[in-house]
Amino acid sequence: CCFNDDIQGTACVALAGLLSAMRVSGGELRSQRLLFLGAGEAGTGIAELFVHYLVTKHKIAQQEARGQCFFMDSQGLVCASRLNRLQHHKQPFAHDVPFIPTLVEAVEKIRPTILVGVSTQPGAFNQQVVELMAEINERPIVLPLSNPTSMSECTFQQAHQWTGGRVIFASGSPFPPLTVKGPSGNQKVLYPTQANNAYVFPSIGFAAVLTCCNTIPEGAFLEVAAGLAEMVTQEDVDCGRLFPPFHRIRDVSAKLTAICAQFFCRENLGSTPVGVFLNNWEEYVKLNMFGNRSSSDSSTYTRSRL
Repeated sequence: CCFNDDIQGTACVALAGLLSAMRVSGGELRSQRLLFLGAGEAGTGIAELFVHYLVTKHKIAQQEARGQCFFMDSQGLVCASRLNRLQHHKQPFAHDVPFIPTLVEAVEKIRPTILVGVSTQPGAFNQQVVELMAEINERPIVLPLSNPTSMSECTFQQAHQWTGGRVIFASGSPFPPLTVKGPSGNQKVLYPTQANNAYVFPSIGFAAVLTCCNTIPEGAFLEVAAGLAEMVTQEDVDCGRLFPPFHRIRDVSAKLTAICAQFFCRENLGSTPVGVFLNNWEEYVKLNMFGNRSSSDSSTYTRSRL
């Protein structure tokens, strides 16, 4: 079995970031409106997993859920009047709304709660766009996911400055921490979150190997996204992070692998390996992770898979 990390892995990490963002804003994912700048398959992949989450968790009709996602491509708003000229992956999001030519106008008229950048257009989230997001939303969610850093739609410092510090932020590229004045006048360090696929793709792949899973459905990505969001502590949130700090990646990977492997077995997509009993999945995963087993141990793992 296989999965497409550029599309599905990106979507999984983005969904985890959105779930964490809801903890900060106090909102619900089913009430959000997403505006994407860039309508490639990575962007529509994020939207489709968001839709799948709403359909699965909130029982919202697929078409209604898709109606909460809007896309701007190089020609302007993806809409029904352009349907015959659109690539197949854009067509589900070609809503029956008037065409809008620019991002600024789209923000004004659609009034998104979440702005997602997958355009590789540096500076596309300019001051006017971000300030409009801050006018519309008490806690605007701005996700410039393009990479490398030189292609990011805006920087963390810009997003923080233009929203008066109210932005909920995650980016596809790394940005340095920002020192700001806290509520009591003391200095506070904010750490911009990088939505890095490395949080999820090793875990999903390893879970598939451990369980000899025969397919990886969308439900697996929902489970992993929810699991990743649950690992974000209040301390993480307080300093601006929507994901666990990267120095915890091995523990994060072990937990997510265990979550994903249990999903595969629960859905009869794979089998429980020899050595797993009751709730010791995480222990088993850590034992079999790269770097935790000597070459002399490899025969034990191989026999358990036959």
